[in-house]
Amino acid sequence: MGTALGRAWLAAGHPVTVWNRTPGRTAALTAEGAVAAGSAAEAVAANRLVVACLLDDASVGTALDGADLAGHDLVNLTTGTPAEARERAVWAEKRGARFLDGGIMAVPPMIGAPGAFVLYSGHQELFEEHRGALAVPAGTEYVGADPGLAALYDVALLSGMYGMLAGITHAFALLRGTEVAPGDFAALLVPWLNAMAGTAQETAGRLTSGDYTTGVVSNLAMQVAGSGTLLRTAAEQGVSAELLTPFLHLMRDRVAAGHAEEDTTGLVDVLRTR
Repeated sequence: MGTALGRAWLAAGHPVTVWNRTPGRTAALTAEGAVAAGSAAEAVAANRLVVACLLDDASVGTALDGADLAGHDLVNLTTGTPAEARERAVWAEKRGARFLDGGIMAVPPMIGAPGAFVLYSGHQELFEEHRGALAVPAGTEYVGADPGLAALYDVALLSGMYGMLAGITHAFALLRGTEVAPGDFAALLVPWLNAMAGTAQETAGRLTSGDYTTGVVSNLAMQVAGSGTLLRTAAEQGVSAELLTPFLHLMRDRVAAGHAEEDTTGLVDVLRTR
């Protein structure tokens, strides 16, 4: 990811100084005009804007602990938790740096192409001042002054993705070994998931209003009653239902607690209370 980011800035004409814990990995960027620093401290000294994209939060602390950050703007694009981002912001500020945390919503091949975006939170003046440069590799979305918000958004979005991937995995497992071609099924699955993704807006509206029952089309009682078909089909196809059963259990528990007329919105509250 660091190489992809650096390449995008170089292509846009920005001077770039790079450092990597494995020196040979800077070769791809130096061949395109970047300057390789002998240490992280040297890289920090080269420019006011410092972008960190490392393995984890601990790596950031280790790499930059000996660097003079005073007067620099540190943008941390390393994946971490909200608490780590908040602690890193305090750490940076104690060293005289302004701090911005970022969550990259893309994989390296998407950098520099439409569709990629980075969530930012923390020092708003830093974000506004460097918005042009930050927008080169990917779109920018400032989500708030709390340094932990970008990481929280990041993980929440990834959690939604993994839930979707779990469903996709189960769906293909049901058809594995049958005469159904995977490509034919995918042609139906993609538009179906796109249509169902719109329920996120409905869930957001219900969480905002607190009304979980008005206008519900498929209530929990109906969904729980029909869930047996999903499980029996999995058994018939020789497929483990382990990706489905946790969600089905939540629905059954919510019905048992007297919320049969709701949709799935109330499961958010179940997870929070547990």
